Amino acid sequence: MFESAELGHRLSKAEYEIIEPKLRTDLLDVQFDLLEHKDFAVVILINGIDGAGRGETVNLLNEWMDPRHIEVHAFDRPTGDEGERPHMWRFWRALPPKGKIGVMFGNWYVDPIGERAGGRMKKAPLDQRLSELNRFEAMLAAEGVLLVKFWFHLSRAGQKKRLKALESNPATRWRVQQADWDFYEQYDRYREVAEHVLRRTSTGVAPWVIVDGTDPQYRAVQVGRTLLERLQRRIEYVRKGFRPRQTAAPLVAAPDERNLLNSLVLHQPMDKKAYDKQLEKLQGRLALALRSDAFARRSLVLVFEGMDAAGKGGAIRRITEALDTRQYHVIPIAAPTDEEAAQPYLWRFWRRLPRHGKVAIFDRSWYGRVLVERVEGFCSEADWMRAYAEINDFEDQLVSAGAVVVKFWLSVSQDEQLARFKAREAETFKRYKITPDDWRNREKWPQYEPAVCDMIDRTSTSNALWTLVEADNKYYARVKILRTLVDKLEAVLEE
Repeated sequence: MFESAELGHRLSKAEYEIIEPKLRTDLLDVQFDLLEHKDFAVVILINGIDGAGRGETVNLLNEWMDPRHIEVHAFDRPTGDEGERPHMWRFWRALPPKGKIGVMFGNWYVDPIGERAGGRMKKAPLDQRLSELNRFEAMLAAEGVLLVKFWFHLSRAGQKKRLKALESNPATRWRVQQADWDFYEQYDRYREVAEHVLRRTSTGVAPWVIVDGTDPQYRAVQVGRTLLERLQRRIEYVRKGFRPRQTAAPLVAAPDERNLLNSLVLHQPMDKKAYDKQLEKLQGRLALALRSDAFARRSLVLVFEGMDAAGKGGAIRRITEALDTRQYHVIPIAAPTDEEAAQPYLWRFWRRLPRHGKVAIFDRSWYGRVLVERVEGFCSEADWMRAYAEINDFEDQLVSAGAVVVKFWLSVSQDEQLARFKAREAETFKRYKITPDDWRNREKWPQYEPAVCDMIDRTSTSNALWTLVEADNKYYARVKILRTLVDKLEAVLEE
Protein backbone atom coordinates (compact mmCIF):
# COMPACT_ATOMS: atom_id res chain seq x y z
CA MET A 1 0.00 0.00 0.00
CA PHE A 2 2.96 2.32 0.59
CA GLU A 3 4.94 1.40 -2.53
CA SER A 4 4.21 4.61 -4.44
CA ALA A 5 5.04 6.72 -1.40
CA GLU A 6 8.50 5.10 -1.18
CA LEU A 7 9.60 6.03 -4.71
CA GLY A 8 11.37 9.17 -3.51
CA HIS A 9 9.16 11.79 -5.18
CA ARG A 10 10.78 15.21 -5.54
CA LEU A 11 10.12 18.69 -6.91
CA SER A 12 12.93 21.02 -7.79
CA LYS A 13 13.04 24.48 -6.27
CA ALA A 14 12.31 26.00 -9.67
CA GLU A 15 9.24 23.77 -10.20
CA TYR A 16 7.98 24.55 -6.72
CA GLU A 17 8.33 28.31 -7.20
CA ILE A 18 6.17 28.09 -10.32
CA ILE A 19 3.43 26.01 -8.67
CA GLU A 20 3.29 27.55 -5.20
CA PRO A 21 1.91 31.10 -5.86
CA LYS A 22 -1.15 29.93 -7.80
CA LEU A 23 -1.80 27.02 -5.45
CA ARG A 24 -1.88 29.19 -2.35
CA THR A 25 -4.07 31.78 -4.13
CA ASP A 26 -6.55 29.08 -5.19
CA LEU A 27 -6.63 27.61 -1.68
CA LEU A 28 -7.33 31.00 -0.16
CA ASP A 29 -10.10 31.65 -2.68
CA VAL A 30 -11.81 28.33 -2.03
CA GLN A 31 -11.47 28.84 1.73
CA PHE A 32 -13.27 32.19 1.53
CA ASP A 33 -15.96 30.60 -0.65
CA LEU A 34 -16.44 27.93 2.02
CA LEU A 35 -16.53 30.56 4.77
CA GLU A 36 -19.00 32.80 2.94
CA HIS A 37 -21.57 30.13 2.07
CA LYS A 38 -21.06 27.77 5.01
CA ASP A 39 -22.24 24.80 2.95
CA PHE A 40 -20.25 22.22 4.93
CA ALA A 41 -17.42 21.68 7.40
CA VAL A 42 -13.98 20.25 6.61
CA VAL A 43 -12.09 17.82 8.86
CA ILE A 44 -8.46 17.06 8.01
CA LEU A 45 -6.83 14.09 9.76
CA ILE A 46 -3.05 14.18 10.05
CA ASN A 47 -1.41 10.80 10.67
CA GLY A 48 1.78 9.03 9.69
CA ILE A 49 5.38 8.22 10.40
CA ASP A 50 7.39 10.39 12.80
CA GLY A 51 9.63 12.77 10.91
CA ALA A 52 7.54 12.73 7.72
CA GLY A 53 6.70 16.43 7.91
CA ARG A 54 3.23 16.48 9.37
CA GLY A 55 3.72 19.58 11.53
CA GLU A 56 5.63 21.47 8.86
CA THR A 57 2.89 20.85 6.31
CA VAL A 58 0.10 22.04 8.59
CA ASN A 59 2.15 25.14 9.43
CA LEU A 60 2.45 25.79 5.71
CA LEU A 61 -1.30 25.44 5.18
CA ASN A 62 -1.84 28.01 7.93
CA GLU A 63 0.59 30.29 6.08
CA TRP A 64 -1.11 29.83 2.72
CA MET A 65 -4.68 30.12 4.02
CA ASP A 66 -6.40 32.28 6.65
CA PRO A 67 -5.48 30.67 10.00
CA ARG A 68 -8.36 32.42 11.79
CA HIS A 69 -10.73 29.94 10.18
CA ILE A 70 -8.58 26.83 10.65
CA GLU A 71 -8.95 25.09 14.02
CA VAL A 72 -5.94 22.89 14.83
CA HIS A 73 -6.32 20.28 17.58
CA ALA A 74 -3.52 18.09 18.94
CA PHE A 75 -4.82 15.26 21.13
CA ASP A 76 -2.60 13.63 23.72
CA ARG A 77 -3.50 11.15 26.45
CA PRO A 78 -7.10 11.60 27.62
CA THR A 79 -7.54 13.95 30.56
CA GLY A 80 -9.56 12.87 33.61
CA ASP A 81 -12.59 14.63 32.21
CA GLU A 82 -12.19 12.89 28.84
CA GLY A 83 -11.51 9.51 30.41
CA GLU A 84 -14.95 9.50 32.05
CA ARG A 85 -16.77 9.71 28.72
CA PRO A 86 -16.78 7.51 25.60
CA HIS A 87 -13.43 7.66 23.83
CA MET A 88 -14.94 9.54 20.87
CA TRP A 89 -16.33 12.32 23.09
CA ARG A 90 -13.30 14.59 22.80
CA PHE A 91 -13.25 14.29 19.01
CA TRP A 92 -16.94 15.13 18.74
CA ARG A 93 -16.35 18.28 20.79
CA ALA A 94 -13.57 19.35 18.40
CA LEU A 95 -15.60 19.06 15.20
CA PRO A 96 -15.62 22.37 13.30
CA PRO A 97 -18.89 24.11 12.36
CA LYS A 98 -19.96 24.61 8.75
CA GLY A 99 -17.68 27.02 6.94
CA LYS A 100 -14.61 26.12 9.03
CA ILE A 101 -11.67 23.75 8.61
CA GLY A 102 -10.59 21.53 11.50
CA VAL A 103 -7.16 19.87 11.55
CA MET A 104 -6.68 16.97 13.98
CA PHE A 105 -3.35 15.55 15.13
CA GLY A 106 -3.51 12.57 17.48
CA ASN A 107 -6.97 11.73 16.16
CA TRP A 108 -9.11 8.58 16.43
CA TYR A 109 -6.58 6.43 14.53
CA VAL A 110 -3.65 6.96 16.87
CA ASP A 111 -4.74 4.69 19.73
CA PRO A 112 -5.85 1.70 17.63
CA ILE A 113 -2.61 1.70 15.63
CA GLY A 114 -0.41 2.29 18.67
CA GLU A 115 -2.12 -0.32 20.84
CA ARG A 116 -2.00 -2.97 18.14
CA ALA A 117 1.62 -2.23 17.21
CA GLY A 118 2.57 -2.31 20.89
CA GLY A 119 0.91 -5.67 21.46
CA ARG A 120 -1.84 -4.29 23.72
CA MET A 121 -4.73 -5.04 21.34
CA LYS A 122 -5.66 -8.23 19.53
CA LYS A 123 -6.61 -8.23 15.87
CA ALA A 124 -10.33 -8.90 16.45
CA PRO A 125 -10.86 -5.90 18.80
CA LEU A 126 -8.84 -3.77 16.37
CA ASP A 127 -11.07 -4.72 13.47
CA GLN A 128 -14.16 -4.05 15.58
CA ARG A 129 -12.83 -0.57 16.40
CA LEU A 130 -12.10 0.06 12.73
CA SER A 131 -15.65 -0.93 11.78
CA GLU A 132 -16.93 1.58 14.35
CA LEU A 133 -14.69 4.27 12.85
CA ASN A 134 -15.93 3.49 9.35
CA ARG A 135 -19.52 3.96 10.52
CA PHE A 136 -18.58 7.20 12.31
CA GLU A 137 -16.93 8.59 9.19
CA ALA A 138 -19.86 7.51 7.02
CA MET A 139 -22.14 9.43 9.38
CA LEU A 140 -19.94 12.54 9.11
CA ALA A 141 -20.03 12.27 5.33
CA ALA A 142 -23.81 11.86 5.33
CA GLU A 143 -24.07 14.97 7.51
CA GLY A 144 -22.15 16.86 4.82
CA VAL A 145 -18.69 16.94 6.44
CA LEU A 146 -15.78 16.77 4.00
CA LEU A 147 -13.28 14.36 5.56
CA VAL A 148 -9.71 14.45 4.19
CA LYS A 149 -7.33 11.84 5.64
CA PHE A 150 -3.57 12.21 5.10
CA TRP A 151 -0.99 9.57 5.95
CA PHE A 152 2.54 11.03 5.82
CA HIS A 153 4.90 8.21 4.96
CA LEU A 154 8.63 7.52 5.03
CA SER A 155 10.54 4.32 4.34
CA ARG A 156 12.61 2.93 7.21
CA ALA A 157 15.77 4.29 5.60
CA GLY A 158 14.04 7.59 4.94
CA GLN A 159 12.96 7.94 8.56
CA LYS A 160 16.50 7.27 9.82
CA LYS A 161 17.92 9.84 7.40
CA ARG A 162 15.31 12.41 8.45
CA LEU A 163 15.95 11.95 12.17
CA LYS A 164 19.72 12.23 11.72
CA ALA A 165 19.29 15.40 9.66
CA LEU A 166 17.14 16.97 12.36
CA GLU A 167 19.65 16.00 15.06
CA SER A 168 22.58 17.46 13.14
CA ASN A 169 20.96 20.89 12.84
CA PRO A 170 21.16 22.96 16.08
CA ALA A 171 17.92 24.72 15.15
CA THR A 172 15.95 21.45 14.95
CA ARG A 173 17.86 19.16 17.33
CA TRP A 174 15.26 19.67 20.05
CA ARG A 175 12.59 18.03 17.93
CA VAL A 176 14.19 14.58 18.14
CA GLN A 177 13.60 12.68 21.38
CA GLN A 178 14.60 9.21 22.53
CA ALA A 179 11.01 8.15 21.89
CA ASP A 180 11.53 8.88 18.18
CA TRP A 181 14.46 6.46 18.04
CA ASP A 182 12.49 3.90 20.05
CA PHE A 183 9.73 4.19 17.47
CA TYR A 184 12.29 3.73 14.70
CA GLU A 185 13.27 0.38 16.21
CA GLN A 186 9.62 -0.71 15.94
CA TYR A 187 9.20 0.65 12.41
CA ASP A 188 8.44 -2.64 10.66
CA ARG A 189 5.71 -3.63 13.10
CA TYR A 190 4.17 -0.15 13.02
CA ARG A 191 4.20 -0.14 9.21
CA GLU A 192 2.48 -3.53 9.08
CA VAL A 193 -0.30 -2.43 11.45
CA ALA A 194 -0.72 0.93 9.71
CA GLU A 195 -1.10 -0.77 6.33
CA HIS A 196 -3.86 -3.01 7.74
CA VAL A 197 -5.66 -0.04 9.31
CA LEU A 198 -5.48 2.10 6.19
CA ARG A 199 -6.68 -0.73 3.99
CA ARG A 200 -9.70 -1.36 6.26
CA THR A 201 -10.63 2.32 6.59
CA SER A 202 -9.98 3.74 3.13
CA THR A 203 -13.58 4.02 1.97
CA GLY A 204 -15.45 5.72 -0.82
CA VAL A 205 -16.59 8.55 1.45
CA ALA A 206 -13.28 8.88 3.33
CA PRO A 207 -10.28 7.55 1.37
CA TRP A 208 -6.74 7.81 2.67
CA VAL A 209 -4.25 9.97 0.80
CA ILE A 210 -0.71 8.67 1.28
CA VAL A 211 1.89 11.43 1.12
CA ASP A 212 5.56 10.81 0.41
CA GLY A 213 7.23 12.79 3.18
CA THR A 214 10.76 12.66 1.77
CA ASP A 215 10.83 15.99 -0.04
CA PRO A 216 9.17 19.01 1.67
CA GLN A 217 8.37 20.76 -1.61
CA TYR A 218 6.72 17.73 -3.20
CA ARG A 219 4.90 17.00 0.08
CA ALA A 220 3.50 20.53 0.33
CA VAL A 221 2.23 20.55 -3.25
CA GLN A 222 0.63 17.11 -2.95
CA VAL A 223 -1.25 18.05 0.20
CA GLY A 224 -2.23 21.48 -1.10
CA ARG A 225 -3.51 20.17 -4.42
CA THR A 226 -5.41 17.33 -2.76
CA LEU A 227 -7.15 19.70 -0.39
CA LEU A 228 -7.93 22.19 -3.17
CA GLU A 229 -9.40 19.53 -5.46
CA ARG A 230 -11.53 18.00 -2.69
CA LEU A 231 -12.87 21.40 -1.68
CA GLN A 232 -13.66 22.46 -5.23
CA ARG A 233 -15.39 19.18 -6.01
CA ARG A 234 -17.49 19.24 -2.85
CA ILE A 235 -18.56 22.84 -3.44
CA GLU A 236 -19.63 21.90 -6.97
CA TYR A 237 -21.65 18.92 -5.68
CA VAL A 238 -23.37 20.98 -2.99
CA ARG A 239 -24.27 23.78 -5.38
CA LYS A 240 -25.82 21.20 -7.71
CA GLY A 241 -28.02 19.90 -4.90
CA PHE A 242 -26.21 16.58 -4.37
CA ARG A 243 -27.79 14.46 -1.59
CA PRO A 244 -26.80 11.07 -0.13
CA ARG A 245 -28.95 8.07 -0.94
CA GLN A 246 -31.47 6.46 1.37
CA THR A 247 -29.73 3.93 3.61
CA ALA A 248 -32.48 1.77 5.10
CA ALA A 249 -35.68 0.16 3.90
CA PRO A 250 -38.91 1.41 5.46
CA LEU A 251 -40.85 -0.87 7.77
CA VAL A 252 -44.16 -2.05 6.42
CA ALA A 253 -47.31 -1.71 8.54
CA ALA A 254 -48.77 -4.95 9.89
CA PRO A 255 -51.73 -6.21 7.81
CA ASP A 256 -53.93 -6.48 10.95
CA GLU A 257 -53.07 -2.85 11.91
CA ARG A 258 -51.93 -3.85 15.40
CA ASN A 259 -48.82 -2.08 16.63
CA LEU A 260 -46.85 -1.46 19.81
CA LEU A 261 -48.90 1.57 20.80
CA ASN A 262 -52.44 0.56 20.02
CA SER A 263 -51.85 -2.76 21.78
CA LEU A 264 -51.19 -1.05 25.12
CA VAL A 265 -53.87 -0.91 27.81
CA LEU A 266 -53.31 2.76 28.58
CA HIS A 267 -55.41 3.14 31.72
CA GLN A 268 -53.87 1.11 34.52
CA PRO A 269 -55.36 1.20 38.05
CA MET A 270 -53.54 2.89 40.96
CA ASP A 271 -54.97 5.16 43.64
CA LYS A 272 -53.25 8.00 45.51
CA LYS A 273 -52.63 5.99 48.68
CA ALA A 274 -50.88 3.14 46.88
CA TYR A 275 -48.95 5.66 44.79
CA ASP A 276 -47.63 7.61 47.80
CA LYS A 277 -46.53 4.42 49.55
CA GLN A 278 -44.62 3.05 46.54
CA LEU A 279 -43.22 6.44 45.55
CA GLU A 280 -41.44 6.87 48.88
CA LYS A 281 -39.87 3.42 48.77
CA LEU A 282 -38.71 3.72 45.19
CA GLN A 283 -37.26 7.19 45.67
CA GLY A 284 -35.35 5.88 48.68
CA ARG A 285 -33.88 2.99 46.68
CA LEU A 286 -32.93 5.39 43.88
CA ALA A 287 -31.19 7.77 46.27
CA LEU A 288 -29.17 4.93 47.82
CA ALA A 289 -28.15 3.53 44.45
CA LEU A 290 -26.92 6.89 43.16
CA ARG A 291 -24.93 7.52 46.35
CA SER A 292 -23.21 4.13 46.25
CA ASP A 293 -19.50 3.65 45.61
CA ALA A 294 -20.36 1.52 42.57
CA PHE A 295 -22.18 4.40 40.87
CA ALA A 296 -19.14 6.65 41.33
CA ARG A 297 -17.58 4.65 38.48
CA ARG A 298 -20.63 4.99 36.24
CA SER A 299 -23.04 7.59 34.92
CA LEU A 300 -26.78 7.59 34.23
CA VAL A 301 -28.45 8.79 31.04
CA LEU A 302 -32.26 8.99 31.10
CA VAL A 303 -34.32 9.59 27.97
CA PHE A 304 -37.94 10.72 28.13
CA GLU A 305 -40.04 10.74 24.99
CA GLY A 306 -43.81 10.71 24.55
CA MET A 307 -46.83 12.44 23.11
CA ASP A 308 -47.55 15.98 24.32
CA ALA A 309 -49.11 16.04 27.82
CA ALA A 310 -48.09 12.44 28.47
CA GLY A 311 -46.56 13.38 31.84
CA LYS A 312 -42.83 13.53 31.09
CA GLY A 313 -42.27 16.59 33.29
CA GLY A 314 -44.10 15.11 36.26
CA ALA A 315 -42.18 11.85 36.00
CA ILE A 316 -38.86 13.71 35.81
CA ARG A 317 -39.72 15.71 38.93
CA ARG A 318 -40.40 12.52 40.91
CA ILE A 319 -36.92 11.33 39.97
CA THR A 320 -35.11 14.57 40.77
CA GLU A 321 -36.86 14.80 44.15
CA ALA A 322 -34.71 11.85 45.22
CA LEU A 323 -31.41 13.33 43.99
CA ASP A 324 -28.86 15.85 45.19
CA THR A 325 -29.28 18.87 42.92
CA ARG A 326 -25.50 18.89 42.34
CA GLN A 327 -25.66 15.39 40.90
CA TYR A 328 -28.04 15.78 37.96
CA HIS A 329 -28.80 17.99 35.02
CA VAL A 330 -32.18 18.12 33.27
CA ILE A 331 -31.71 18.90 29.58
CA PRO A 332 -34.82 20.05 27.69
CA ILE A 333 -34.39 19.60 23.95
CA ALA A 334 -36.00 22.05 21.55
CA ALA A 335 -35.20 23.17 18.00
CA PRO A 336 -31.43 23.38 17.41
CA THR A 337 -29.70 26.74 17.81
CA ASP A 338 -27.68 28.22 14.96
CA GLU A 339 -24.52 26.86 16.58
CA GLU A 340 -26.00 23.36 16.83
CA ALA A 341 -27.42 23.44 13.30
CA ALA A 342 -23.89 24.07 11.97
CA GLN A 343 -22.71 20.71 13.33
CA PRO A 344 -23.58 17.04 12.69
CA TYR A 345 -26.93 16.14 14.26
CA LEU A 346 -25.64 14.20 17.29
CA TRP A 347 -23.05 16.84 18.23
CA ARG A 348 -25.31 18.73 20.66
CA PHE A 349 -26.01 15.51 22.57
CA TRP A 350 -22.42 14.32 22.70
CA ARG A 351 -21.33 17.58 24.33
CA ARG A 352 -23.86 17.14 27.18
CA LEU A 353 -22.87 13.66 28.33
CA PRO A 354 -22.37 13.30 32.10
CA ARG A 355 -19.17 12.43 33.95
CA HIS A 356 -18.93 9.44 36.27
CA GLY A 357 -21.20 9.78 39.29
CA LYS A 358 -23.54 12.18 37.45
CA VAL A 359 -26.99 11.98 35.88
CA ALA A 360 -28.22 13.52 32.61
CA ILE A 361 -31.99 13.59 32.11
CA PHE A 362 -33.07 14.37 28.56
CA ASP A 363 -36.60 15.77 28.24
CA ARG A 364 -36.85 14.82 24.58
CA SER A 365 -33.64 13.73 22.97
CA TRP A 366 -31.72 12.58 19.90
CA TYR A 367 -34.86 10.70 18.87
CA GLY A 368 -36.26 13.96 17.54
CA ARG A 369 -34.69 13.13 14.19
CA VAL A 370 -36.83 10.00 13.75
CA LEU A 371 -39.95 11.58 15.26
CA VAL A 372 -40.51 15.34 14.88
CA GLU A 373 -38.04 15.86 12.03
CA ARG A 374 -39.39 12.84 10.18
CA VAL A 375 -43.06 13.77 10.56
CA GLU A 376 -42.61 17.50 9.97
CA GLY A 377 -40.26 17.04 7.03
CA PHE A 378 -37.40 18.96 8.71
CA CYS A 379 -34.89 16.46 7.34
CA SER A 380 -34.79 14.19 4.30
CA GLU A 381 -35.89 10.57 4.32
CA ALA A 382 -32.26 9.54 3.88
CA ASP A 383 -31.32 11.51 7.03
CA TRP A 384 -33.88 9.94 9.35
CA MET A 385 -33.47 6.48 7.83
CA ARG A 386 -29.74 6.37 8.62
CA ALA A 387 -30.31 7.89 12.06
CA TYR A 388 -31.47 4.59 13.56
CA ALA A 389 -28.07 2.95 13.11
CA GLU A 390 -26.23 6.11 14.19
CA ILE A 391 -28.28 6.30 17.38
CA ASN A 392 -27.63 2.64 18.18
CA ASP A 393 -23.89 3.22 17.74
CA PHE A 394 -24.09 6.30 19.97
CA GLU A 395 -25.86 4.45 22.77
CA ASP A 396 -23.52 1.45 22.49
CA GLN A 397 -20.57 3.79 23.04
CA LEU A 398 -22.28 5.29 26.09
CA VAL A 399 -22.77 1.86 27.64
CA SER A 400 -19.23 0.74 26.79
CA ALA A 401 -17.92 3.81 28.65
CA GLY A 402 -19.88 2.88 31.81
CA ALA A 403 -23.14 4.76 31.34
CA VAL A 404 -26.48 3.22 32.28
CA VAL A 405 -28.95 4.20 29.54
CA VAL A 406 -32.67 3.99 30.36
CA LYS A 407 -35.30 5.11 27.83
CA PHE A 408 -39.01 5.73 28.38
CA TRP A 409 -41.84 6.26 25.93
CA LEU A 410 -44.91 7.67 27.70
CA SER A 411 -48.11 6.84 25.85
CA VAL A 412 -51.54 8.42 26.39
CA SER A 413 -54.82 7.99 24.58
CA GLN A 414 -56.16 10.76 22.38
CA ASP A 415 -59.09 11.25 24.74
CA GLU A 416 -56.82 11.65 27.77
CA GLN A 417 -54.55 14.04 25.88
CA LEU A 418 -57.54 16.18 24.92
CA ALA A 419 -58.72 16.31 28.55
CA ARG A 420 -55.26 17.39 29.71
CA PHE A 421 -55.01 20.06 27.01
CA LYS A 422 -58.33 21.55 28.10
CA ALA A 423 -57.36 21.41 31.77
CA ARG A 424 -54.14 23.29 30.99
CA GLU A 425 -56.03 26.00 29.16
CA ALA A 426 -58.48 26.36 32.06
CA GLU A 427 -55.88 26.72 34.83
CA THR A 428 -53.88 29.95 34.90
CA PHE A 429 -50.71 28.41 36.33
CA LYS A 430 -50.70 25.70 33.63
CA ARG A 431 -51.39 27.86 30.56
CA TYR A 432 -47.69 28.05 29.72
CA LYS A 433 -47.79 24.28 29.14
CA ILE A 434 -50.12 24.50 26.15
CA THR A 435 -49.17 26.11 22.83
CA PRO A 436 -50.60 26.21 19.30
CA ASP A 437 -47.93 23.66 18.34
CA ASP A 438 -49.46 21.16 20.77
CA TRP A 439 -52.82 21.39 18.98
CA ARG A 440 -51.15 21.18 15.59
CA ASN A 441 -49.12 18.11 16.63
CA ARG A 442 -52.31 16.45 17.83
CA GLU A 443 -53.68 16.61 14.31
CA LYS A 444 -50.67 14.62 13.13
CA TRP A 445 -51.26 11.71 15.51
CA PRO A 446 -51.69 9.24 12.59
CA GLN A 447 -48.20 10.18 11.31
CA TYR A 448 -46.53 10.05 14.72
CA GLU A 449 -47.83 6.61 15.67
CA PRO A 450 -45.99 4.63 12.95
CA ALA A 451 -42.89 6.79 13.47
CA VAL A 452 -42.85 5.84 17.17
CA CYS A 453 -43.31 2.15 16.39
CA ASP A 454 -40.46 2.24 13.84
CA MET A 455 -38.26 3.99 16.40
CA ILE A 456 -38.88 1.38 19.08
CA ASP A 457 -38.43 -1.57 16.71
CA ARG A 458 -35.13 -0.22 15.32
CA THR A 459 -33.54 1.19 18.49
CA SER A 460 -34.61 -1.03 21.40
CA THR A 461 -31.37 -2.94 21.98
CA SER A 462 -29.97 -5.08 24.79
CA ASN A 463 -27.76 -2.13 25.79
CA ALA A 464 -30.58 0.44 25.76
CA LEU A 465 -34.08 -1.03 25.92
CA TRP A 466 -37.19 1.07 25.48
CA THR A 467 -39.76 0.90 28.27
CA LEU A 468 -43.31 1.65 27.11
CA VAL A 469 -45.28 3.41 29.85
CA GLU A 470 -49.07 3.35 29.97
CA ALA A 471 -49.61 6.96 31.05
CA ASP A 472 -53.37 7.66 31.21
CA ASN A 473 -53.04 7.21 34.98
CA LYS A 474 -50.18 9.48 36.08
CA TYR A 475 -49.75 7.65 39.38
CA TYR A 476 -49.22 4.33 37.65
CA ALA A 477 -46.88 5.87 35.05
CA ARG A 478 -44.62 7.52 37.62
CA VAL A 479 -44.34 4.37 39.71
CA LYS A 480 -43.59 2.20 36.67
CA ILE A 481 -40.86 4.60 35.57
CA LEU A 482 -39.23 4.71 38.99
CA ARG A 483 -39.44 0.94 39.47
CA THR A 484 -37.97 0.27 36.03
CA LEU A 485 -35.17 2.74 36.66
CA VAL A 486 -34.31 1.43 40.12
CA ASP A 487 -34.40 -2.23 39.07
CA LYS A 488 -32.11 -1.55 36.10
CA LEU A 489 -29.70 0.58 38.10
CA GLU A 490 -29.42 -1.87 41.00
CA ALA A 491 -28.86 -4.80 38.62
CA VAL A 492 -26.05 -3.00 36.80
CA LEU A 493 -24.35 -1.81 40.00
CA GLU A 494 -24.33 -5.34 41.39
CA GLU A 495 -22.46 -6.73 38.38
